[in-house]
Amino acid sequence: MEHVQYQKPYAKLFIAFFSALMIAFVGFYAGQYVPPAYFLPLIFVELGLIIAMIFLRRKKAIGYPLMFTFMFVSGCTLYPAIAMYISQLGAETVGKAIVITALSFAGIALYTVISKHDFRFMGGFLFISLFVLIGLGIANIFVPFGGQMDLIYSGFGILVFVGYTLYDFSRLTHEGFTDEDIPMIIVSIYLDFVNLLLFVLRFLNRD
Repeated sequence: MEHVQYQKPYAKLFIAFFSALMIAFVGFYAGQYVPPAYFLPLIFVELGLIIAMIFLRRKKAIGYPLMFTFMFVSGCTLYPAIAMYISQLGAETVGKAIVITALSFAGIALYTVISKHDFRFMGGFLFISLFVLIGLGIANIFVPFGGQMDLIYSGFGILVFVGYTLYDFSRLTHEGFTDEDIPMIIVSIYLDFVNLLLFVLRFLNRD
């Protein structure tokens, strides 16, 4: 009976994750019609939704609407970044990068779940690394990185989100989860993949 109860949330997780991805794709499509001046406010809305989910994640009736709203808004804000890389790298290169990143992400997730290796010890290091990554990103706005520094920054970002993928799937494997946890889990996994993809594209786009 305990085994059935443990597996049941996984079925709901996969269904909810697929549904959330569909909403993100709709948001991505809608992003091409959003005026450029609206993208920065939408990024703040996106951050606000993440904060709201952190505090309200145990309220199932609120968590799912927040999750789907976040996925739609995130899809919208992702559009200009992907469009920029398509214009600079070409659609074929971006398409290959998406496929390679998706396969790598799936491979990392499956390895973590099947092997049951515990990567939760990386949590503190990843948290500090994320703040360093954000700090470098802010610094880059005012002092643009050169070729070598941009290469290091992109590589560091890839490592951080590969680490977060290992960490998040380790938590699912070793700690389990409830129905109420699903919206936040989906957002975390989605952010792992999207940020990994963006840093891969940035790495490919270096001078």
